[in-house]
Amino acid sequence: MEINAINAAEFARLFLSGAANLEAKKEWINELNVFPVPDGDTGTNMCMTMMAAAKEVEALYNPDMKALAKAISSGSLRGARGNSGVILSQLFRGFAKVIAEYDTITAGVMAQAMEKAVETAYKAVMKPKEGTILTVAKGAAVKAAELSETTTDLLVFTEAIVKEADRVLARTPDMLPVLKQAGVVDSGGQGLVEVLRGALLAMQGKEADVRPVSQEKPIAAAAQVNAGIDAQANQEILFAYCTQFLIMTDQPFSSGEEEELKAYLERIGDSIVVVADDEIVKVHVHTNDPGLAMQKGLSYGSLTTIIIENMKLERDEKISALKEKEMQSIAPAGAKSQAGAEPGAAKSQAGAESGAAEPEAQPFEAEPEKEMGFVTVSIGEGLNEIFYGLGADYIIEGGQTMNPSTDDVLQAVSKVHAETVFILPNNKNIILAANQAASLCEDKHLVVIPTRTIPQGITALVNYVPEQSPEANEAHMNEEIANVKTGQVTYAIRDTEIDDKEIHQGDYMGIGDKSILSVGADRREVTLEMVDQMIDGESSLVSIYYGKDASGEEAAELSKQIMERHPSVEVEVNAGGQPIYYFVISVE
Repeated sequence: MEINAINAAEFARLFLSGAANLEAKKEWINELNVFPVPDGDTGTNMCMTMMAAAKEVEALYNPDMKALAKAISSGSLRGARGNSGVILSQLFRGFAKVIAEYDTITAGVMAQAMEKAVETAYKAVMKPKEGTILTVAKGAAVKAAELSETTTDLLVFTEAIVKEADRVLARTPDMLPVLKQAGVVDSGGQGLVEVLRGALLAMQGKEADVRPVSQEKPIAAAAQVNAGIDAQANQEILFAYCTQFLIMTDQPFSSGEEEELKAYLERIGDSIVVVADDEIVKVHVHTNDPGLAMQKGLSYGSLTTIIIENMKLERDEKISALKEKEMQSIAPAGAKSQAGAEPGAAKSQAGAESGAAEPEAQPFEAEPEKEMGFVTVSIGEGLNEIFYGLGADYIIEGGQTMNPSTDDVLQAVSKVHAETVFILPNNKNIILAANQAASLCEDKHLVVIPTRTIPQGITALVNYVPEQSPEANEAHMNEEIANVKTGQVTYAIRDTEIDDKEIHQGDYMGIGDKSILSVGADRREVTLEMVDQMIDGESSLVSIYYGKDASGEEAAELSKQIMERHPSVEVEVNAGGQPIYYFVISVE
């Protein structure tokens, strides 16, 4: 069967098939991810990007090519996650620019669109690396240009392109030593091949291949698995936070502004991608200070869809999981699982034995609606208990390295049965998402109290008066949180110099509301120095929330020393259980 042209409806079907194939392979692609740094999970990030575009495509009814191109471009840009996801969105963006000008797609149009896709993606990346998804895309585009001169059959054309993309992908370990050491191909390039393969399957009249990859591919030898783990464990992560956000501008983003932003981001990080599309600018950067990147972004417009991920923690968790998986794969046949259960003895997630009677479902009773409720962002068992104890209705798990989205906030609000819902972001990076949620919610009155820290959120709840109106409570809480100073003690992941302080990797840092207050090798001394700078003549209460990597004994000793240094203040100690920060301390 020869196919010489495809219309918008047919291309939409190919696109959705590519998305389905990528989704089926995402976990396998995640396992390939070793380069350039553990930037989340490549398969998951690419899949989320593709699915955002697929959702836009599925919402179209009988689209023309222009509408389809816009849905693919806009959907993938807004949903882009991670370096690989942003690059994939740029490939789609360039491709869409070309096909939007045609009613049907021929081999010639396809080749032209693939060339534009590669050009757009390379331009978006600050320092393109070969041996990645970019190389695979470029190889496929070069092959497309050659084929467009020899065939008009899109089926023959696409089969040859997928074959060429596979061939280039197989060469990526020769371009990047870390891939060769780990015995894998580039994960982003593999993701792109799966998208192309899914589209080809649809063109051939087949369903996307959704079989688990582990059934198709031989399992790597133990030595190769060890090499992959070691390759990841030995990578130095210079910039810890994968930072992504959208800038909503009031006017088109000029090329001069784009270059200015890229140059600034290059000074504070790497892995930079800046993409402007009409009044939306997508930013991706790896940095040790996400706040600086976002502050610069705010100079161009308002921010939304903010995502910050701690890649060092992700890398450590991933290595731990890989080692556990490796140990399980080499355990003797019939050995017990880590939990000690014999094969076949495990209960279902609901806790029911096979064949056991299910408990009767309890009738659902709707909560009566009240006048006011609270949604708060928190992380750490102790802090969560404090918020619930003070009257929070719903807690969104999140914080500095895991920023909830606008949709997360709206989902949480939907679970609170109240006419007015106060939102406590408790982090400056989450305030914009909360404000966006407030502007979108139609069935409830949302009030964002701009709490920038956990202690400010606790103070807001402490000062809530149920008998007062929502307006009076809003004014009172805003007034009280302004009186809260917050300090947080964490560690440095690399050598740097900030706020005129020389910081070495492994140093402890006491971070205040506006700057780093103390640095040193002794955690207690750093904490005490930070608190000394926070307390003034009007201070009366110091609250210590110790994290999961600190102890109650250490916090109690800190409390004692603070009272010795500052006899006029009262000190209280609470178990917070928060990650990353050994201590979160407020002064009021």
